[in-house]
Amino acid sequence: METNAAAQPRNAEALGLYLDFGRDEWAKLRAATPLTLSDADLEALRGINERASLAEVSAIYLPLSRLLNLRVVSAQNLFHATDSFLGNPAAKVPFVIGIAGSVAVGKSTTARILQTLLGRWPSHPKVDLIPTDGFLYPNRVLQAKGMLDRKGFPESYDVRRLIKTLIALKSGREVDVPVYSHLTYDIVENALRRIDRPDVVIVEGLNVLQTSHQSRPRSQLFVSDFFDFSIYVDADESDIEQWYMQRFMTLRDTAFRERESYFYRYTLLPANEAEAFAHHVWRTINGPNLTKNIAPTKERAHLVLRKAADHSVQRVLLKKL
Repeated sequence: METNAAAQPRNAEALGLYLDFGRDEWAKLRAATPLTLSDADLEALRGINERASLAEVSAIYLPLSRLLNLRVVSAQNLFHATDSFLGNPAAKVPFVIGIAGSVAVGKSTTARILQTLLGRWPSHPKVDLIPTDGFLYPNRVLQAKGMLDRKGFPESYDVRRLIKTLIALKSGREVDVPVYSHLTYDIVENALRRIDRPDVVIVEGLNVLQTSHQSRPRSQLFVSDFFDFSIYVDADESDIEQWYMQRFMTLRDTAFRERESYFYRYTLLPANEAEAFAHHVWRTINGPNLTKNIAPTKERAHLVLRKAADHSVQRVLLKKL
């Protein structure tokens, strides 16, 4: 059983920044929100080696979708009030949700579940998802910069392009976002996906809550400046490492076996050598990135989902208004 102190973001307990809910307490906040997902729906939304169940959706994600719905509707009403005051109809501006957390912690599954649930509320049926993987520099650029082994670190992203995209979205314009292939482990050349004035946009990525980097001035705009609400998916590092290892070995036996896969070569290795490689990646890339860049942004989130070793969310921390 986790202690209250372990669940709290850094300094949050002392400062009283968060309301701390146990799983059962949070589940009661679902109120009468209906479950609109089926087992088949959920199967399509789960990530590799994740065990998100309908019970998890009911206990954690339905209350969260209810909270977000209230936030979205409130923002829409404020927008209409301002529009009425100015007397000039303006383009629809989306409500932007940021989701941050480590590799393998379950950010993508959280984002997909929320996208589906939020899209079934009548006041904001159009919900789009932007993974920030698409804003990584192409492998050829990373290789030329000597940063291929730092992929996922803040400097490996074209942050300027991402911010320009968010500015366009918040200006009510259509945008085209780059596409990333997890099969080839690279940006898909000349491929773009149109985001056409949605009601809600979910931006999901490792470092979306970061506010500083040594190569960028502190006065610059940051990705998180465009978020109306932010979520951090959290767990003990030892658990996340184990999930990463399990995911890698599962992919080794499935998707990596496709000839086009960047990681195909590791399917030819004995299992113990492939596992050793995955441990090396965690120790030299994913682990340090979590410790130095990702985890320190946790207390900036409006809400923290704290997972146990079985992937279930056991505590929810909601920042006080």
